[in-house]
Amino acid sequence: MGEALTAARGQHRGVAALFAVGSMLFAIASVASQWASASRPAIGVTFFAGSLAFTSAAFLQLRSSRGGPRGDRSAALIQFAGTLFFNVSTFAGMQKGFDARETDLRVWTPDVFGSICFLVASELALAGVCGRWACWRSGSSAWRVAALNMLGSVLFGISAVASLVEPSTSEPVSAAIANAGTTSGALCFLAGALLMMVPARQVTSPG
Repeated sequence: MGEALTAARGQHRGVAALFAVGSMLFAIASVASQWASASRPAIGVTFFAGSLAFTSAAFLQLRSSRGGPRGDRSAALIQFAGTLFFNVSTFAGMQKGFDARETDLRVWTPDVFGSICFLVASELALAGVCGRWACWRSGSSAWRVAALNMLGSVLFGISAVASLVEPSTSEPVSAAIANAGTTSGALCFLAGALLMMVPARQVTSPG
């Protein structure tokens, strides 16, 4: 029993740590994209590395959800799918020479699908905590994690909409909103990931 709890605690920490790394990389890349003079290739690589951290975390979470409630498994599976879409989007974002149509097809479209997956997964997770579609339980650590992830998913969704490249200008609808949404959403995911580590540290083996 003690070994099982130790393994579960380690996996929980691993998921939280990977989500934290992915969130930090997304936040750094989006801030650099808006304000810093970092090269576009460096920003693209940072986004892609962050997406890989998200995928690794989502895979561990999906694997650990086996045998659990169906809602948890569904949320984990949809979230994992969303991270794969982000892999595709951020990998394409490292490429050069796309026109507006190609950028929307190869970068924006998978980004939108990934954001939708995150929204659906976050709502399923929140519903799992609440027992209904929404609730307010600020005293619950699980609720705070789910609420932070939901807010992060909403902000990622806003960012995705604002990043659509307009063919007439070859510019995003609003680069400022897109970067702000990504930064804010990533910080929400980071806060949720750090909060996930709290109950993990509190788990103790009965010996």
